[in-house]
Amino acid sequence: MATTKFDIADYLDSEEMFAEYLNTVLEDGESSDLIVAIGHIAKAIGMTKIAEKTGMSRPSLYKALSDGAKPQFGTIMKVLKAIGGQISVKPMSA
Repeated sequence: MATTKFDIADYLDSEEMFAEYLNTVLEDGESSDLIVAIGHIAKAIGMTKIAEKTGMSRPSLYKALSDGAKPQFGTIMKVLKAIGGQISVKPMSA
């Protein structure tokens, strides 16, 4: 029986799914997890399309959104905007 490697980008197919995925990572994960999650969404949309929207090169995007990367906040904001997302803050419950 042949198996294939699981790639979450194959299952991210709507803006609602993108938001749910990012919100779950924000609630449960570390900052490095968020960067990788944004990379998964960018891959699902298409790195070429995201590169065009951000003005960044595809290799720079892959590098910035890879596991262990520490991109500048401005880069994260550009990519979030390109994938149709935004950051909002709400009070933490006690």
